[in-house]
Amino acid sequence: MTIRPVNLFDDQRGLTADSSACDQAIAVRAGEISARELLELHLDRIAERNPELNAIVSLDAERARAAAAAADQALASGEEPGPLHGLPFAVKDTHALKGWRRTYGSPIFADSVADYDDLLVERIRAAGAVFIGKTNVPEFAAGSHTFNTVFGVTRNPVDPRRSAGGSSGGAASALASGMVPLADGSDMGGSLRNPASFCGVVGMRPSLGRVPEWPVANHWESMSVSGPMARNVGDVALLLSVIAGPDPRAPFALAEAGASFAPPLTPTPLADLRVAVSVDMGGSLDVDPHVAHVVRTTAGLLSDHGAGVAEAHPDLSLAEDTFRTLRAWQFHTSFGELLAAHPTSFKASLESNVRAGEALTGADVARGYLQRTALSETTRRFFEDYDVLLLPTSQVPPFPVEQEYPPSIEGRSVGDYLAWMASTYFVTVTGCPAISIPAGTTPEGLPVGVQLVAPHGADRRLLEIAAVLEAALGGSR
Repeated sequence: MTIRPVNLFDDQRGLTADSSACDQAIAVRAGEISARELLELHLDRIAERNPELNAIVSLDAERARAAAAAADQALASGEEPGPLHGLPFAVKDTHALKGWRRTYGSPIFADSVADYDDLLVERIRAAGAVFIGKTNVPEFAAGSHTFNTVFGVTRNPVDPRRSAGGSSGGAASALASGMVPLADGSDMGGSLRNPASFCGVVGMRPSLGRVPEWPVANHWESMSVSGPMARNVGDVALLLSVIAGPDPRAPFALAEAGASFAPPLTPTPLADLRVAVSVDMGGSLDVDPHVAHVVRTTAGLLSDHGAGVAEAHPDLSLAEDTFRTLRAWQFHTSFGELLAAHPTSFKASLESNVRAGEALTGADVARGYLQRTALSETTRRFFEDYDVLLLPTSQVPPFPVEQEYPPSIEGRSVGDYLAWMASTYFVTVTGCPAISIPAGTTPEGLPVGVQLVAPHGADRRLLEIAAVLEAALGGSR
């Protein structure tokens, strides 16, 4: 199914619902369209696509209309508009948005309503966004296929018979279909990057500490991060500029102000780049041949533009045990008591992860953290020789929506609902920033993204490289 553009309004700018968030924000700021008009036209798109895709949940059009009217009044009264002023926004259903449901995709919290904004939502609200609802997630954001017993399954807008990925699948599907111009996501094992690849949008996992979170049960847990999603790299930079930056409630937040990531991005000549590329991390990943072809083609494009491209990858042989150990520990810490209180309310795959955490010893957890430290040092040294690492984002194209995960890759069995995501969770345990950008399609026309990884802290540099590669690939979506 192709995505049908819908004209937002008929003026010289020629904006559509698929136009960039930056252009939509400029139009509102300039008075070329009101926040109310922009909202209504996005609500029309939601009415057209959401019944089939099920990307946005807890939609509240009347509350959104009141907020859009307030945004127009604020602009008319001379208030300085924020960078997202008047833009419709749906928050991932794991975040607290005051007065709105936060279900986590779990029947346990199906009727829960947040009584506060978490830090990420505070920042998006302060930037002037108009909240319209939430985006769908798998149960407790576990797994890279978005389905739950509260709202059902989210479908891929390119082919609704396919998965939209997860756990930010609702966000990616809503973006790709033009229901929202920007979206937030979160990423432990690939929950920003996989759905971005599946739906043909851009998703960035920032450096560890770049986007602080509050409140959290454990400040020292450091595998899951929040980050921006959009239809192009410049819009990702716009949202990162809003949600990044230090906060006294987050003791390990990086110091750079969020505004330092705002567009426009400085062009980075591809000829100056040292690019490492690996299709399968030295044989440690099973990768669908169509995905492998897109990665190789992208590497060839970089080489054709003068970049120094070499087959290379850091030694991440410790990543598998490290990720699975620390993930199980975190899941047991987060959900162990809840599972004991509601033993029949968890999906089987999530329950098994929590149970795995029960069996861990202190020595196991210590080993996980020591190995993660070693992996961080390995990647630091690797990036002394390279500016960026090019990898597959997802190891497979979007799979049928009826499956929880792909059962095999190239005839080799996938052991569980995590094993097919190693291309993203190997990067997770390094703490490095990574971004998925659309780079090609399968013969069936399904989106395939590639993943760019940069040294920890080099988020702006990563965005600049991604923007130039995006242009070389044919421009933003």
